[in-house]
Amino acid sequence: MKIDLNADVAEGCGQDDKLLSIVSSANVCCGLHAGSYAKMLTTLQLAKTNNVRVGAHPGLHDRENFGRSNQSLDEAAYRALLAYQLGATRALCDLVGVPLEYVKPHGALYNQAAVDEALSNILVSEIKRFDPNLKVMGLSGGYLVKSAKNQGLETISEVFADRNYKKDGTLVSRSKDNALITDINEATNHILQMITEGTVTSICGTKVPVDAQSICLHGDGEHAILFAKEIKKQLQLKGIKISA
Repeated sequence: MKIDLNADVAEGCGQDDKLLSIVSSANVCCGLHAGSYAKMLTTLQLAKTNNVRVGAHPGLHDRENFGRSNQSLDEAAYRALLAYQLGATRALCDLVGVPLEYVKPHGALYNQAAVDEALSNILVSEIKRFDPNLKVMGLSGGYLVKSAKNQGLETISEVFADRNYKKDGTLVSRSKDNALITDINEATNHILQMITEGTVTSICGTKVPVDAQSICLHGDGEHAILFAKEIKKQLQLKGIKISA
């Protein structure tokens, strides 16, 4: 049994060097919701050194809210938003000499696409136009993954180590007190259930089916590195291989 561990990086949280020694995939911020071209460059160099798979992490142009506030754009604007960020990331990947392998939207763009079929179709078709060999990483059971499969792209179904779920399989909003899981043991059991049983227990107590191919470990919390190290250790002790 194996699982991919991914983390959002190049967002200016100051822990990328440590995270990239733990995870197997790096979601590299494309410079609009946070970060900069300089942070992208440094992060890509670290990913290459650590032999970590690289994905683009495009977000809404919303630095004030870290890309976490919903927006409603027209189709042309969504396509331009994505093309601009994918192009910049591919250019820096070429400069560093690492392949760009997948796309995972960030924040509000990710969560909106998970529940909005029309938006997910736009994003996936733009990714396909840019490069049909790119995989699409999205929320397990969400429209982004479904749209990618329907359009013939490879997918990476993602679950979250430190987030609680609602009974419809979506994430509890960060505005809620129970959105985050902060206890390492609870998070580890949460993950093991998703990997071994293919389910997650929602805040309502119901079990929701999930397809856990990649686990997101957030790097912006106070104890993020300790959290990530311990989760990786516990998974390995259970005989689960960490691999992209």
